[in-house]
Order: sequence, then structure tokens, then C-alpha cells
Amino acid sequence: MERDVITAGSLALRPFTLADIPWVHEVSLDPALQHFVELPSPYRMEDAAFFVEQLAIAGGQSGQRLEFLAEEASTGERLGRVGVGLSAPGTAEIGYWVDPKARGRGVATDAVRAVCRWAFRAHGLELIEWRAEVGNLASRRVAEKAGFTVEATLRKRLLHRGIRVDAWVGSLLKNEVL
Repeated sequence: MERDVITAGSLALRPFTLADIPWVHEVSLDPALQHFVELPSPYRMEDAAFFVEQLAIAGGQSGQRLEFLAEEASTGERLGRVGVGLSAPGTAEIGYWVDPKARGRGVATDAVRAVCRWAFRAHGLELIEWRAEVGNLASRRVAEKAGFTVEATLRKRLLHRGIRVDAWVGSLLKNEVL
């Protein structure tokens, strides 16, 4: 499946390549990411290779998972990732994270907005859902700035390191895209 490159201001959102594996490994060692994202611990290079090869690349080829690496368009500096998992017809779930060196620059918000606009148009979606562990304020701020409506706190809805935790859930509808 041919994958689009999405532009959003100074960002380019492109499909992952094998050359991105070392960067994924480095970013995934970040304590904040480890705290809120269900990642293997310890996180090894093999885990990064599995993410890039099996989830980002193979998932994109199957059309079930659409992963984008956000980079600075002018320099190619890797900044973050946004992924959309296609589930039931017309719906998807979004996830994202940003390299600690790129936080606080609006990268996640700009990337999420661009990927959502693209996904609604390219895949005929009606709704994109966002979920995050309660307490992940950075993710919630990004979702809200990107136009998501936080709808509820779901009790014990996520599994994190074998423990059930509460989750915030929100949605963005096609007609709400910023």
C-alpha cells in the first residue's frame, strides 16, 4: 500500500522506515513515555525493531494501522509519531508521542490535527477516538488542543504493566476537524 506524506506547517509526517529503529529505541527509553505508554520493560532494540517492522510498516501495508513519523520538514529531524488504528467501519483510535527534545513546541498538536484531517478524508472516517491513562495531562492537552472532546473517565479501562488503570476517553467527529 502506497503511503502518503502529510505536510503541516514546518512538519512532514511520513511512513516509518527501518532507519528509524534506533530513534524509536532511544525515545522509548524516556521515563515519561515509559510511565504512560504500555511498553516492554526493559525496552530493547528488538522491541523498537518489532514496532517499526511489524506495527508501523506491516500495519500500514495491511491498512489496519497507519503510523506516521513527524519530522522537521527542512532538516529531517525526527520529532514524534502519530498512529491511527482502524477498527470498526468508520472509526479509528489515535495515539501519539513526542521525542523529549521536541516537547513544548506544539509538535504533537500540529501532527495530530494533520493526521486526523488526512484520515477523515482518505479513509472515510466518521469518528476518531482518543484514550489515555488518567493523569497523562500532556496527552489530554494535546487531544483538547487538536479538537477532541473529552467525554468520560472510564474505570479500570486500560491495562498498564499488568495493572488496570482508569482512562480518559474522547472523540473527534468528522465535522469538528480544525
